[in-house]
Amino acid sequence: MSDNDVQEYVTVTIAGQMFGIPVLQVHDVLGSLKLTNIPLAPPEVAGALNLRGRIVTCIDVRKRLGLPPADDNDSGMSVVVEHHGEPYSLLIDSVGEVLSLTADKLEQNPGTMDQRWREVSSGIYRTENELLVILQIERLLDFAVSSTAAA
Repeated sequence: MSDNDVQEYVTVTIAGQMFGIPVLQVHDVLGSLKLTNIPLAPPEVAGALNLRGRIVTCIDVRKRLGLPPADDNDSGMSVVVEHHGEPYSLLIDSVGEVLSLTADKLEQNPGTMDQRWREVSSGIYRTENELLVILQIERLLDFAVSSTAAA
C-alpha cells in the first residue's frame, strides 16, 4: 500500500467524538432498534436483534470505550459489521458521511489517548474541525469472541 492509497471511512459520532469505520466493513446502517436482553452477557452487550432472519448481537460502543451512557430519550442508531463470520450491531449516536482519506495522513494514536481507545484504534486523522479516531472492528469486538469462547 503506497502513501497515496485512499481509504474510505463511514463517520459515526459517539458522545460527541467522531470515529471512522472502514466503509468495506459496514454492512448496514439502522435506525432506532428494539433489542432483546441477553442474560449473563458482558456489560458491553446491549442485547440482540433479528435482522432479516439473522440474530445480531448489539454492542454498546459507549460502554466498550468507557464513555458516559446516552440520554434515555436519545434513540441512537446502529452500524452492522461482521466479525469472524457473525454480524454485530454497533450502537452509536449518529452516522455522518463517507470520507475518502489518504493513508499518508493517518497519524499514530496520541500517547494521551485513553488506553481503551488506543486498544481499538488504528490511528487518527486531523480533519478541519476535530480528530477522527479510526476504529479497528476486530479489536473492538475481540472481547466478544474471547468471552463467548470461554463460556
